[in-house]
Amino acid sequence: MAELTLTINGQTHKVDVDPQMPLLWVIRDFIGLKGTKFGCGIAQCGACTVHFDGEPIRSCSYPVAGAVGKKITTIEGISEHIDHPIQKAWIAQQVPQCGYCQSGQIMSAAALLNHNHTPTDADIDAAMSGNICRCGTYQRIRRAIHQAADLINNNKTA
Repeated sequence: MAELTLTINGQTHKVDVDPQMPLLWVIRDFIGLKGTKFGCGIAQCGACTVHFDGEPIRSCSYPVAGAVGKKITTIEGISEHIDHPIQKAWIAQQVPQCGYCQSGQIMSAAALLNHNHTPTDADIDAAMSGNICRCGTYQRIRRAIHQAADLINNNKTA
């Protein structure tokens, strides 16, 4: 066990955990943020995606000790009032079906749009390839990402 200090969604948290514990379990069980989901446990489905300094990572297979000193953002920290362009587009396009994968999908899409405000379909497919949607809402996801890019590029809030 070790006392580690993490910065999650702009807040500092001290946790006393095994340094090799997956970050996902620290986020969910010690910090109490339940939006980041467990899917596969082997970094293949993307349900556990969070941002490290703006880059998407799979928290289910990332040891918490590696998160010290990083700015971690979870789905709860992406916006305070569900007003991030990707969240607005997700709602407008009615992307979720069962919804289980959606926090990971949104986190990957937000990371893409942080770096590329005009993604092509190929850019979207590449950025989202590590996220699995069992319901198959991939076309709605793509439309929502394009809509969010338009919102960003036109500096619109709705």
